[in-house]
Amino acid sequence: MNKILVVNGPNLNFLGIREKSIYGEDNYNHLVEMITKKGNALGVETEVYQSNHEGAIIDKLQASYYDKSIIGVVINPGAFTHYSYAIYDALKSVFVTKVEIHISNIQEREDFRKTSVTAPACDKQIYGHGLNGYLEAMDFVMEAWKEKGEH
Repeated sequence: MNKILVVNGPNLNFLGIREKSIYGEDNYNHLVEMITKKGNALGVETEVYQSNHEGAIIDKLQASYYDKSIIGVVINPGAFTHYSYAIYDALKSVFVTKVEIHISNIQEREDFRKTSVTAPACDKQIYGHGLNGYLEAMDFVMEAWKEKGEH
């Protein structure tokens, strides 16, 4: 079965705990459930992965290169967005549709958050749509996959 890989970076496992005024009340398990339900509705498997470690995220992205069932990657690099050229390089090595997602509107936050070094390795960036941004990203992956005619 075709699969969408969703990769979450540092502190995303603390959804519903940290900075609720920015990230909302819903916890990480709620997000995973949303993603799983959306995948089911789209007719694809979802794999959700979270790590607070840059190298583990890179390893996961590199492993996705070899998994031919993966049709797209949705990634919220968290704070790595702003400085991880290593994650950028790993994303460049994955030849499926990639969408960078941010729960908050990074353009309305601290100056350092306005710059993403990882977005140029992706096909699209979605920010400021809350957890629903993940679902929008999955829709984008599916549309791109259908356009390629690989189904």
